[in-house]
Amino acid sequence: MCTNIVYEWLKTLQLPQYAESFVDNGYDDLEVCKQIGDPDLDAIGVIVPHHRRRIHEAVRRLKEADE
Repeated sequence: MCTNIVYEWLKTLQLPQYAESFVDNGYDDLEVCKQIGDPDLDAIGVIVPHHRRRIHEAVRRLKEADE
């Protein structure tokens, strides 16, 4: 898999194992990742509760960075 921004973002969250699933589900850009909710995490296959929390927190930080 080529290195991309979503992979790098997930790597900083210590969750790079989800990178391929994110891209396969259309989350290939951080702007798109800002829209992630629980149904999206279900589709991507993120079922571990603390992984979901880590992603939700990171999405919140991405949105705050825009403000």
